[in-house]
Amino acid sequence: MLHTTSLTRRNLLGAVALTAAAASAQTGLKKLTPPPKGSIPVAFVISPGAVVIDFTGPWEVFQDAVVPGVQNPFHLYTVAEREGPVTASAGMKLVAGYSFANAPQPKIVVIPAQQGGAALETWIKKVAPMADLTMSVCTGAFHLAKTGLLNGKSATTHHASYVQFAKAFPQVNLKRGFRFVDEGNVASAGGLTSGIDLALHVVERYFGREAAVSTAYYMEYQGRGWMDSSGAANAEYAEAKPPAGNYPVDPVCGMPVAADSKFVAKRDGHEYRFCQKSCQDQFDADPAAFVTAPGSGKMKR
Repeated sequence: MLHTTSLTRRNLLGAVALTAAAASAQTGLKKLTPPPKGSIPVAFVISPGAVVIDFTGPWEVFQDAVVPGVQNPFHLYTVAEREGPVTASAGMKLVAGYSFANAPQPKIVVIPAQQGGAALETWIKKVAPMADLTMSVCTGAFHLAKTGLLNGKSATTHHASYVQFAKAFPQVNLKRGFRFVDEGNVASAGGLTSGIDLALHVVERYFGREAAVSTAYYMEYQGRGWMDSSGAANAEYAEAKPPAGNYPVDPVCGMPVAADSKFVAKRDGHEYRFCQKSCQDQFDADPAAFVTAPGSGKMKR
């Protein structure tokens, strides 16, 4: 039975690897070189409001990385403006292991969606030149873009923030509908679970596809978006969705909105409703930017 189970697993890994190779067509994967000995240091930079899955998803991937002959290929730690408690999304309490003043130099920097601030951006700019890769997840891309490290490069973010990101950073080529975008020494993932795919992609860049496939298998992760950076895996987010049933969608974030929402704006004979005041405020500041769908043509009605 043990032999059969092992054989089945090998067959499955082989089949997945072949599928992955066909899906990605090996489109210029950039190899990263692990240190000759010791673990690869990975810094997760956090501040109040850090979105839990944005950093715990990649944390789990790096923690579970399956690399034959290598124990603990990644060394993980958290960094904040100050050592001590940080309140993440939904009230989760974290304790930052290091401050920006005493954190070890990382080889990988992970930037989740969070409150952020000038000190966070200053630290990223300080350590990024000596890192192999600085990566954002979800709207962590805003903090990465504020450092200037994405200027003249391509990036992605959560689909609900496409318009806001494009307006804020015209010098960055926003890629809509991508699970992740890899620019060599900087990379960005789309929303939430996309960070898992980018982290698996990073495992592959260091240790090869077999290691990444084995890691995904160990995690029982069924997603295949990490195998294909062409945008096909997330293509549905490149287009704004039409209104769902009798309920309109928020033109800023794309979320369904109740017909009796109190957040309402009118423009050119159309009525727009919003899920929250912050979305209406963004719309009111520049309606023309949101009348056009994020990443596509006019909003479908």
